[in-house]
Amino acid sequence: MNRKILLTSFTTWLPHQNSNASDDLLLEVGNLDSLSLSLSFLRQLPVDVAQASDRVFAKINELQPDAIICCGMAESRTQLSVESCAACGTTLLKTSVNLEKLLTGLVATEISHDAGKFVCEGLYYSVLDYLQERQINSRCIFIHVPILTPENSSGIMADFLCILKKLALS
Repeated sequence: MNRKILLTSFTTWLPHQNSNASDDLLLEVGNLDSLSLSLSFLRQLPVDVAQASDRVFAKINELQPDAIICCGMAESRTQLSVESCAACGTTLLKTSVNLEKLLTGLVATEISHDAGKFVCEGLYYSVLDYLQERQINSRCIFIHVPILTPENSSGIMADFLCILKKLALS
């Protein structure tokens, strides 16, 4: 039985951005016919923590996914970055996913301990808190996606698909 995975991405937030790399990546994943995974997409979330969180909470309640992968763009990064935690004020919440195990063998992905202090961290914190408060057993990670280029796209896509498959099997 395939586990249900919810994937989220944001829309753009700055005038120079033609697209959001996180959304570009999810669009590519959604176009793959060869995947035998049970994926649901919540793409182009508004760049507003409260609005984005409300939409994700509603989708969690509707789908009851086994895993949630929230994605956001990190223009200054060069690899996929899986965030270990998110903070709100002095409160820190960590993912329950064993990131070292999840990322074993991946070449274009690193563990990050800085979710960015923007809407990405706000959403990640909100989802982790929501799952914890309601004792929902869904596992959640946040992945920052660098701007996709012809040079990095294949490695990033390969690692992302590996992460999806590992979460689906665990």
